[in-house]
Amino acid sequence: MNETAWTLKVETKRLILRPQQPNDYQSWLAGFSDRLPQQSKYDEGAIQLDSFDQEWFANSCKFHQEQALNDYAYIFGIFSQQTNQHLGYIDLSTIQREEKQWANLGYSIHNQYWKQGFGREAVSAAIIAGFEILGYHRIETAINLDNHSSIALAESIGLKKECIRRGFYYENEQWVDHLIYAAIPSDFGLVEQPPLSYLPPLH
Repeated sequence: MNETAWTLKVETKRLILRPQQPNDYQSWLAGFSDRLPQQSKYDEGAIQLDSFDQEWFANSCKFHQEQALNDYAYIFGIFSQQTNQHLGYIDLSTIQREEKQWANLGYSIHNQYWKQGFGREAVSAAIIAGFEILGYHRIETAINLDNHSSIALAESIGLKKECIRRGFYYENEQWVDHLIYAAIPSDFGLVEQPPLSYLPPLH
């Protein structure tokens, strides 16, 4: 498979969101290596990287390409416009197409880059790209009830709180309730479009 088949790039004032490529390995490694100790309950913090070599990373990039080409998930690395430093990642996963055009949003910023607005900037850009380029009509994210920083981020960019889904995720050996925040195009001032009848362009 051509590893650059999915080449969609989204740019903001400070960030570039794009598929990770094998030659991003050193930047990716630095992002994870420089993480601070765990900062909160939902922060992964520093992790052991001994088994994550260049071959593993290249295979991960290939897997992400396969997921995008199959419209299963679009996984972006978040990079600095100025330094190309890897700041984190963001993903949009297709839940259902056809008459729903529905996706789930996930995101993470390395904790050494917290409190600089990168999460808000990246998530806003990814949602707009999800609507305008990937053809989704509903994008939602599920947040733990006590994950106050993620709740604040969701509300700051205009996601709407819809409900609590009971026992929604299996975490730490138990089923856990989650808050659901969601957006549709009109929430971002975008024109509503009919459902796609084909896979979205990937570049």
